[in-house]
Amino acid sequence: MKEYKPLNPLKVPRFSDIRTFWRLPYLKNVPKDVDFVIVGIPFDTGASYRVGARYGPEAIRSQSLILRSHNPALDITPFEYCSGIDYGDIQVIPGFIEHSYESIEKEYFSIIRRDVIPIALGGDHSITLAELRAIAKKYGPVALVQFDAHTDTDPDYYGHRYNHGTTFIRAVEEGLLLVDHSIQVGIRGSTYSKGEIDNARNLGFEVITAEEAYKTGIDYVAKRIQERVGDARVFVTFDIDFVDPAYAPGTGTPEVGGFTSRETLELIRKGLKGLNFVGFDLVEVYPQYDPGFITSLLAAHVIFEFISLIALNKKAGLEAKV
Repeated sequence: MKEYKPLNPLKVPRFSDIRTFWRLPYLKNVPKDVDFVIVGIPFDTGASYRVGARYGPEAIRSQSLILRSHNPALDITPFEYCSGIDYGDIQVIPGFIEHSYESIEKEYFSIIRRDVIPIALGGDHSITLAELRAIAKKYGPVALVQFDAHTDTDPDYYGHRYNHGTTFIRAVEEGLLLVDHSIQVGIRGSTYSKGEIDNARNLGFEVITAEEAYKTGIDYVAKRIQERVGDARVFVTFDIDFVDPAYAPGTGTPEVGGFTSRETLELIRKGLKGLNFVGFDLVEVYPQYDPGFITSLLAAHVIFEFISLIALNKKAGLEAKV
């Protein structure tokens, strides 16, 4: 099998060469022998407050240059077990969300039909609906693990059906999700109405608020994610505003009272380990609000954990065959 992996930082300095994610090979034609594909989706005109997430993929790629080969926390060297490429960006149409949805869905499906796991760099959270439409074409409805400060289940936005706050009510209505296996974690902040969080629960989601998570602890929340998803195929969506703005200020709708970067990585490692992934995305990174690049740096490390989890699954599969 031909390996697609990053340049060796001990042979080529990390600040050298073009800025793909982790300095992976840049290939528009997805080879058959890769396990995951990094893909940018630089669309941000579904945002309701700040704009600028169209520059998120670029910023995350730039900060990923610091990544090294081994993940000590999970005791895995990802590219010993899996391979991946950076596809570059999917074509979007600035200012036109429904036309962009069509473009994203079509190009995203052309990637996942090659039996790879896509890892998308957003973009605002509206892009996830187009991803889930493509996922459903290949796999049918899937479970959802959503790390987020907001449920994104608003029925509409100024009378319109699509923006980054309506993504998951539309996904439920369109039959894209196995809601009985789906969970939203980290929900917090002020709401437009008293029953807003209950509206998400009424759609079928399990919802763990940030307050509940702090009372019960990381281990309990990780256990709930594992039990909720079970062996279902799962799509993981990570809104960077899940993290407290003290650690991730560069986002569109920041909410105080969130998770630290260390707690975030611990929850990802424990809560997602061994799940049957069909895709990931990370959204809502706004570089212009990101002093010191700390938000995009954290985003790059979250994706490093996603790749490590893919490698762990590959390792487990290989060991099971022995």
